[in-house]
Amino acid sequence: MTRNDTLLTGDMIKKYYDLNQRKKEIEQEMNHLKKIFNTYFDGEAGSGSKGEFSHNGFKLQRQIRKSEKFKDELTISRLEDLNMSDLIKVVKKPDDKKINAAVSLGLLKEEDLEECRITNYSAAITVRAVN
Repeated sequence: MTRNDTLLTGDMIKKYYDLNQRKKEIEQEMNHLKKIFNTYFDGEAGSGSKGEFSHNGFKLQRQIRKSEKFKDELTISRLEDLNMSDLIKVVKKPDDKKINAAVSLGLLKEEDLEECRITNYSAAITVRAVN
């Protein structure tokens, strides 16, 4: 570990812990309010409809976002039946489980996969109260 000019203090760790607890409480409270707002708009404007409510200089709006996806198997089958296979994407992708199994069974050597693996690391900070 390299030494730098930043010194950690107990106050910093406690502040991080306290802020993280408040963040969780705020997220829970906001989710509760969102449920109330959606229930209100469901009753006033209808389920799945946008709505708007103004009071004391604040405007509450509900927007509805639509996203669509195709059902993979059904769409592929239908497109093949219609001789439209050129509309089907073929994706070649390594199967991690099968590769690792082949290595552990000795069917494939780690050296054969040299430079093929990507390893990512990420830092996670956690603070817990200890008594």
